[in-house]
Amino acid sequence: MELSPLLVTSLAMVLAIVILRRLKRTSRHVYRLPPGPRPWPVIGNFNLIGALPHRSIHELSKKYSELMHLRFGSYSVVVASSAEMAKLFLKTHDLLFLDRPRTAAGKHTTYNYADITWSPYGAYWRHARRVCATQLFSPARLASFEHIRADEVRSLVRGLFAASASGRAVRLNKDHLSTLSMNVITRMVLGKRLFDGGESVAEGPVSSLADFKWMMDELLLVNGVLNIGDWIPWLDWLDLQGYVRRMKRIGKRFSEFIEYILDEHGERRRREGESFVARDMVDVLMQLADDPTFEVQIGRVGVKAFTQDLIVGGSESTSVTVEWAISELLRKPSIFAMATEELDRVIGHGRWVTEKDIAHLPYLQTIVKETMRLHPIVPLLIPRVTREDASIAGYDIPKGTHVLVNVWTIGRDPALWDAPEEFMPERFVGSKIDVKGQDFELLPSGSGRRMCPGYNLGLKEIQLSLANLLHGFAWRLPEGVAKEDLSMDEVFGLSTTRKLPLEVVVQPRLPAELYA
Repeated sequence: MELSPLLVTSLAMVLAIVILRRLKRTSRHVYRLPPGPRPWPVIGNFNLIGALPHRSIHELSKKYSELMHLRFGSYSVVVASSAEMAKLFLKTHDLLFLDRPRTAAGKHTTYNYADITWSPYGAYWRHARRVCATQLFSPARLASFEHIRADEVRSLVRGLFAASASGRAVRLNKDHLSTLSMNVITRMVLGKRLFDGGESVAEGPVSSLADFKWMMDELLLVNGVLNIGDWIPWLDWLDLQGYVRRMKRIGKRFSEFIEYILDEHGERRRREGESFVARDMVDVLMQLADDPTFEVQIGRVGVKAFTQDLIVGGSESTSVTVEWAISELLRKPSIFAMATEELDRVIGHGRWVTEKDIAHLPYLQTIVKETMRLHPIVPLLIPRVTREDASIAGYDIPKGTHVLVNVWTIGRDPALWDAPEEFMPERFVGSKIDVKGQDFELLPSGSGRRMCPGYNLGLKEIQLSLANLLHGFAWRLPEGVAKEDLSMDEVFGLSTTRKLPLEVVVQPRLPAELYA
C-alpha cells in the first residue's frame, strides 16, 4: 500500500517529536533535592498545610529535615528551619536568593511590585534600599523624630489612665496600642496625626481608626495568604479563594488614601515655593522623585508604594509585639514584678521612661527579645526566589525555587534554647544575642540585604512603649479569667497577631499629675 506524502510527513514529524522529548528527558539534569513529603498531582503538598502555615511547616520539618523540600502546585519550595540553614541562605549565599516571587498580592497591592518589600532584585530595588538607609531610616532622621515617639507614648498613657477610672477591662491593642502606632508612623511619614480616640482628626478618605485598622489588617492578610493562583498559574483566572478580588479592592482603597496625601504635600510645596523645607518622609520621597540626577527614577508610583510600606510596616510591628509581650507577662507575674522593680530602681516614680533610658534597662530588653523569639511578627520570612541553580548543604536548589525561612521554628529549636516553649526572658541575661540580623538564632526582622530596613525604628517604638506601660500601670486579667486560661491563639497573615484581642484591667502606679 502506497502512503501519501502528507501522511509520511506527518508520521515523520510525530516520530521526531517523540525522539526529541525522550532525548530531552534523558539529558535533563537530575537534581538532588532536600528531603520532603511526596507531593500529590497538581496541588503538591498543599494538603499538608493548615490555617497556620508556619506551624504546619514546623511539624513537617521535625519529620523530614532542617532543610526541607515541598511542592506547592507548580513550584518547588525549600524551607530552612535552623539557624545554620538560615545563615546559608541569608548571609553566606544571599546574592543567589535576593529575588522575590511574582505574586498577585505584589501586583495588586504594591503598584505592580513598586514597593521595597516585593520589588524584584535589580537597580530599582538597590536604589530603594539605599534611599531607606541614607534618607528615611538614617540615625539622624530617626533622632529628629524622637519627640514624636515621646508625644504619642504620653498620649497612650493618658488614654489608659482615663480608661482605668471605670475599673473595667480595656482592649489593649484595638483601643490603645493601634492608635499609638498609627499616630507615630503617620506623623513621621505623613506629617500629621490622623486619629484621636478612634476618630479621624484629618480630612481625607479614611473616616476612623477602625476603618484604617481594617485596611491595614486586610492588606497584611492578603499579602500573607497562600493564594492558589500564585502556585497553580492555570487556575489563576478562577480566583478560587476570592483573594484576588480582595487584593484589588484593598489596593484601590490604599491608592485613594495615599493619592490624597500626595496631593496635600504637593500643594504645600507649590504654595511655599523656594522656602519649602521637607518636614516628613513623604516630603523627602517627593523631593527624591523629582531629582533628575538620580540614576533610577522612582516616580509618583514609587513614592506611593514606599509610603504604603512605611505606614503598614511601621505601625504593625509595634502594636502586635507589645500586645504579645503584655500577654506573656500576664501569665508570668514574677517576670512582671522583676520588670517593674528595674523600672522603679532606674527611673523612679517621678517621671516617664525616655529612649535614652532604654540602655540602662537590660531586663526590659530581655523581655522584648524573648517576645520576638516566641512571637516573631513574620514567622515565615517573606519568600525569596533562587536567581540561579545553587547548592546548599549538599543539596541542589534549582533556579526559580521559592525559599522560606521559618524563624518561628528556629525560635523553638531545643538545640538552641532550653525549654523553648517557655517564656523566659532571663535566658538573654548576659547574652550577646541581639535582634539586629547578625545572630541567626533570633531573626524577627530577617537578615542580610533583604532585612526589614525599618527594624531600628520598630525596636525603638516597642521598647519605649512597653517600658512606659509597665512603668505606669499595674496589670491584671478581668475577673473570672485565670492566667492559665488566657488564649494565645494566632491569626496568620504577613504578620501573625492574636486571634482574640487582649482585654486587661489597668491601675495607675505613678503620681496622678504625671498622667495629665
